[in-house]
Amino acid sequence: MINEVTMPSMGADMTEGTIVKWLKSEGDEVKRGDKLAEIETDKTVVEMESYGDGILKKIVVPEGQVVPVGQLIAYVGEEEDEIPVIENDTSPEEPVVQVPDTSEVGLSSNVTSSIPQVSSRVKASPIAKKLAKDLGVDISKVQGTGPGGRITKEDVEAFSGSASSSGNSVTPEGNQIPLTSMRKAIAGVVSKSKSEIPHFYISNAVDMISTVKAREKYNSNSNSKVSINDVILFASSQALKKFPKFNSSFSEGNLIEHQNINIGIAIALPEGLIVPAVLDCGSKNLLEISEAAKDLATRAKGEGAPLSQEENTGGTFSVSNLGMFDIEEFTAIIVPPQSAILSVGKIKEEAVVNAGKVGVSQIMKMTLSVDHRVNDGAEAAMFLGELKQLLETPDQIFT
Repeated sequence: MINEVTMPSMGADMTEGTIVKWLKSEGDEVKRGDKLAEIETDKTVVEMESYGDGILKKIVVPEGQVVPVGQLIAYVGEEEDEIPVIENDTSPEEPVVQVPDTSEVGLSSNVTSSIPQVSSRVKASPIAKKLAKDLGVDISKVQGTGPGGRITKEDVEAFSGSASSSGNSVTPEGNQIPLTSMRKAIAGVVSKSKSEIPHFYISNAVDMISTVKAREKYNSNSNSKVSINDVILFASSQALKKFPKFNSSFSEGNLIEHQNINIGIAIALPEGLIVPAVLDCGSKNLLEISEAAKDLATRAKGEGAPLSQEENTGGTFSVSNLGMFDIEEFTAIIVPPQSAILSVGKIKEEAVVNAGKVGVSQIMKMTLSVDHRVNDGAEAAMFLGELKQLLETPDQIFT
């Protein structure tokens, strides 16, 4: 049976995506989970996966086009399946014109010199390339602010001055500057979260002195170094095993308890925040989580392979750590459709009283933001208490 492949939703805020590159060709065999295409969202580039087995019978939408979520982009089926007649044009009203790549295609005599010369080595989104052509901008001179230095539509607009001439306006309060597409996406997510999810917050303080010493010893005896955040991710995965409701989501009056523990990591990029997930943390040890987290952060910044669809959208719990920015305590907004996020501050030397004696220890404050539809205060206190116990007696972490 022929199956439609549609533009997937790569997040609660996504309304459209750009097909950057097809990773399979027509006639190729595909299996469930195979990478079909690279899709550019407002935030990053993600690898789209196949949801079934078969043959890629037809690519309906070519590379470089912007497609609404849910729109047909390809057909997958068996050899004998017939492709339905496409009655309506699925392309956007204004077709995307690809900028010629002169490294692969020689310019014929009917191509004028007014077309900007674009090197194949320039990292730019298809939308940015089209806009550069339309505006007569030499894209090789544009400074990219996207992941890995990728040139975005906003970069081209800023370079050409079109952003200020067409969008900015002066008000009595000051300049009115339009949001970038990524900031609009972030605004949509946080607004949806705060308006639809009834948040409550619970905090405690952890004495990290034993964990700090255990980590120093572990790193001195190993070629691979783990961070404090790696330790928190591992401890969180162990606490989630004991309290699986915090690894759940609320959906249409039902509680969805996720099988895998996929912990999202808040990563700050120059253009905004993304929260990709380290997958299947429940089956990983400390070192495996550390290596996976480093790889995830590297790829999220545009270096190496793009994030997978599951990494970008499959988080079931998240951790946001601002300790490296000298922040002691804060509260984070839950990432929909998750039900909780852990906020972590820096480790700070403080005076503590133990058995009537005053000493100095290393204290870290944590705050858990919780969806009240899924969990209550007492459950949150027990979860945070379990996490505190794991971090204060880290023998089972560094095994």
